[in-house]
Amino acid sequence: MKVLMFGWEFPPHITGGLGTACYGLVKGLAKKNINVIFVVPRLFGGEDNRTAYLLSASDVEINERNFNYEEYWKNIKYYEIGSSLIPYVGPEDFLKLIGKESTVNTHFDEKVFRAKYQFSGKYGESLYAEVSRYALIASVLAKEHAHDVIHAHDWLTYPAGMAAKKASGKPLVVHVHATEFDRSGENINQYVFDIERKGMEAADRVITVSHLTRRYVIERYGIPAEKVFTVHNAVEPVNTDEIHQNKGFPEKLVTFLGRITFQKGPDYFVEAAYKVFKKDPNIRFVMAGSGDMLNRMVRRVAHYRMGHKFQFAGFLKGEEVYRLFNISDVYVMPSVSEPFGISPLEAMRSNVPVIISKQSGVSEVLQYAFKVDFWDVDALADAIYGLTHYDGLSKMFRRYGREEVDNLKWDNSAQHIIDIYNSLNNS
Repeated sequence: MKVLMFGWEFPPHITGGLGTACYGLVKGLAKKNINVIFVVPRLFGGEDNRTAYLLSASDVEINERNFNYEEYWKNIKYYEIGSSLIPYVGPEDFLKLIGKESTVNTHFDEKVFRAKYQFSGKYGESLYAEVSRYALIASVLAKEHAHDVIHAHDWLTYPAGMAAKKASGKPLVVHVHATEFDRSGENINQYVFDIERKGMEAADRVITVSHLTRRYVIERYGIPAEKVFTVHNAVEPVNTDEIHQNKGFPEKLVTFLGRITFQKGPDYFVEAAYKVFKKDPNIRFVMAGSGDMLNRMVRRVAHYRMGHKFQFAGFLKGEEVYRLFNISDVYVMPSVSEPFGISPLEAMRSNVPVIISKQSGVSEVLQYAFKVDFWDVDALADAIYGLTHYDGLSKMFRRYGREEVDNLKWDNSAQHIIDIYNSLNNS
């Protein structure tokens, strides 16, 4: 079986758990003899191409041989262009191309055209435009590369998945790693929500990373329950015995690692840290990551006058993450809404006891983890204090947590996804 898969990032060039999950899944599928063509907006160099054929959308040329220009114009309203060789198509107009059928009589007589788009592959101001251009490239790739199924990860690639399905007629699977409600709470970005809903509606199957996310998809997006399946994430095996890091101080270290945004609950971590700090000022805290709430967290720590016990480590990836875990005594993930959450699994694999919010998908698969409501700062502080002061408790969570997470393998997740692929042929 051949899978045309669309993602937005691939290790080692990642900004969060999405790229990590895609990598683990691709490796698991490769072990099951599934051939994956993995497309990203841009390859930066150094990506592991041993388990998938990696394609950079930035290297794909659109020209008169591989792009049906007249058909393209039949499916969108007239769009005024300047001297470009190929028209600039904005996000909303491209959604018309892959969504609505618009009958127009515009005639276009361009004989020769070609274009390459250089994608940043990042999440900057041009993100919406890149999502649209990425979908244009997808329609070309779907015709050039034989495949049996299309698999698109998260909203950034749903338009690409829909365009590929329109071009090849092959079934589409969309993989929901997070929803707009997870990222923004109730103050959703309507544009992103609309893309998510269109992608899920167009898909033949929808995969969610937790039962929590599955409920969101069914209840908030109106997707039929019979086509939504849960496949939990896993964790990549790492030999942490070879990773050594000098702690440099005698105190216990409590770690937060993730995007410093509303979704991840960094403010609850700071508030709990202050409660623990008042009871025992000989504990250190570290917040690793970046995001729009970083400056606010720095100011809050300064307000509590505990900056000498609280460090901001910036964004970490790869071995840097495991070096931090190597010196951590407790890992905390107080997410407000977490579709899954791979980082607790990485911490447990490094023999670090974890505290997670009950509002996380990973809580569905873990028994040996402290679980608290994200908003219950007192309970969070009590859990931190207990794990840093009672060795018996800490040792139990280290031992059984490691055993538990060792059984969460990407091979198992991959098999569930293969079963979903096969169900497409039987429906």
